[in-house]
Amino acid sequence: MEIRETGIPRRSLLGAAGFSGLAASAAPEPSTTFNRNSAPSDLKITDIRACTVASNFDYPIIRIDTNQGVYGLGEVRDGGVRGQALVLKPHILGRNPLHIHSILELLRPYSGHGRLGGGFSAIDMALHDIAGKVYGVPAYRLIGDKLRDRIRVYCDTTPSTDAKVYARRMLDRKKQGFTFFKMDVGVGLVKDRPGALRDGSPTEKGLAYMGEYIEAVRDAIGYDVPLGTDHYGRLSVPDAIRLGKAFDRFELAWLEDIIDWRDWRGFKEITDAVLTPNLTGENTFGVEGFRDLIENRAVDIIHPDPETSGAIRETKAIADLAERYGIATAFHFAGSPVGCMASVHCAATVRNFVSMENHAVDIPWWDDLVTGIAKPIVNHGFIEVPEKPGLGVELNDDAVKEHLRYPGYFEPTPEYDFPLVSVRIWERGPYPHITEDGTVRNVKD
Repeated sequence: MEIRETGIPRRSLLGAAGFSGLAASAAPEPSTTFNRNSAPSDLKITDIRACTVASNFDYPIIRIDTNQGVYGLGEVRDGGVRGQALVLKPHILGRNPLHIHSILELLRPYSGHGRLGGGFSAIDMALHDIAGKVYGVPAYRLIGDKLRDRIRVYCDTTPSTDAKVYARRMLDRKKQGFTFFKMDVGVGLVKDRPGALRDGSPTEKGLAYMGEYIEAVRDAIGYDVPLGTDHYGRLSVPDAIRLGKAFDRFELAWLEDIIDWRDWRGFKEITDAVLTPNLTGENTFGVEGFRDLIENRAVDIIHPDPETSGAIRETKAIADLAERYGIATAFHFAGSPVGCMASVHCAATVRNFVSMENHAVDIPWWDDLVTGIAKPIVNHGFIEVPEKPGLGVELNDDAVKEHLRYPGYFEPTPEYDFPLVSVRIWERGPYPHITEDGTVRNVKD
């Protein structure tokens, strides 16, 4: 089945038949040649180091080292901090990096929603990079079958309060070869127009003004391509329903994060009332974070960011759960090529996949940060799935060093060698303990 170029359909077609589709080519057979430079049973994690790239967002990149020279790259969520991964160092040192599931289950209590999912996610990526290199297979092979050869991308586009300018910018994306689009239609576009807002929410007049921007973009790129929308702010459920019904006529791919992402009951109410598909999830970690949204069919599409949701293995599990409920999966993403390729490997195995975001299309040196894959990485709106072991990319040291946020490049991290109170469930003794006879003595747990 070919990848659909027209995007996800309206609500009536959502479900298994409405997903983005599978590539025609069959997946290659797994490699039977292991990396003989590594004895998997003796492999141990010896260190974790990091650097931070300064771009449109900060890209905290980590490297997990082993006793046999093989290493893995990962990335903390855009705008996060490298310490979110480094603080987990004492919990992974000395462990076999091929025991991916066991390590991730150990780290799970130290993760969370938003940027707090970044450390767990970065380590997941690095472990899959190492395992793929050791076994001589692409990372996607470690979690499932390759269902597509390339991943469809939609990209961030700078808005304008001039509808004609905004439409021209979106049309430029189409000329670049993109087949899926997203625009920001926040209340900020109309805040200076008389009568547009009441207590921060759009009035009927404000909705009409906002619709002018969508109509201008639709006239520019056409109604035969998917167009998602975002950055509405956090509306009340009644205001979100009013907005959704007003915009149904534009046949949008989705309304993104239209209310607070934690309110699954509110999303359910909107989904039941509005024809346009409803989407959220970029700040949600883990299967447990998505479960209510999915099992209650509160949204039409889930939208995990792999750098928060748990990266390769966990995001695959989230998407698989959504598929069982007839819910599609799109990826939010705004990081470096390292996290990008990890997300691409995951997306290659997701049956209900729609499209993946990229926030760096206009960063001229973004591609230069890595080597090992064809350039441009985003080519006419698609990213090829690498067939090299692991994530399939290595850092271009010179390019990364040129764009560091802080001095130092993968320097030693002895300050993270010992468990910190902030990431422990409890502190182990010695501590005062009252014995059966009522005396107090210090004991070690």
